[in-house]
Amino acid sequence: MARKKVKNPKKPHKDDRVRSKKVEMDPHRVPVGIPNFDRLIEGGFEKNSTNLLVGGSGSGKSIFATQFLIYGMERGENCLYITFEEKKEQFYHNLLEVGFDLRKYEKKGLFTFLEYSPIKVKTMLEEGGGSIESIILKNKVTRLAMDSITSFSLLFEDELSKREAALSLFGMTRGWHCTSLLTLEEDPVDFGGAFTSKAIEFEADSVIVLYFIRKAEKRERFIEVLKMRGTNHSKEVYPFEIKEGGIFIKTTPVSHFVCK
Repeated sequence: MARKKVKNPKKPHKDDRVRSKKVEMDPHRVPVGIPNFDRLIEGGFEKNSTNLLVGGSGSGKSIFATQFLIYGMERGENCLYITFEEKKEQFYHNLLEVGFDLRKYEKKGLFTFLEYSPIKVKTMLEEGGGSIESIILKNKVTRLAMDSITSFSLLFEDELSKREAALSLFGMTRGWHCTSLLTLEEDPVDFGGAFTSKAIEFEADSVIVLYFIRKAEKRERFIEVLKMRGTNHSKEVYPFEIKEGGIFIKTTPVSHFVCK
């Protein structure tokens, strides 16, 4: 009986490793759901972790955070979005531009949008949770986005007070037992330089940075995972786009990256 010839599979190019790497479902991981991102972090955020998303104005932080929630809601999870800066109507309108219809999830009872002033969060820390904790427990929230903690930090005059407040905030989110994504508006080039930034970076379970850099006559977007506890994450920088459907990360990292 003649043997059937088996062709040797084509060896993937080293730049295609993100595309070819399989991501196995891990019960201790929470998939973010952004195309090609979970492959960079071994399948998703650690369950019940508190994660930090850093970027300047217009870098895509709110879209990233919303996309993280939508992925969960599409799978029946209850999610909460807390904002210190935007009004509900304007926020919903802005997200429609990339095809995110948040009212659809709100009508299904899967999405709660909460406008919260920074001063209320300060009071909440003193009370140990307050109304936000009640909403999380009542709705059995599994995914939380807080956008952004920059406004909150401005309530405190000195760096020591800011650091203590930031540590309290991270400690409180961990106590809620849901997977959280907090955004921080700060130039990624300067991040980690200030005393408060260093404390926040240390306290967060992961730090993801979004760059929005001018190159020649246009701005380009890049993403980098600075740290993620307990994860063999990618150490490279990847370009990404924002279009209909949200954020899409390219499969090939940049060969040379200058963030200035």
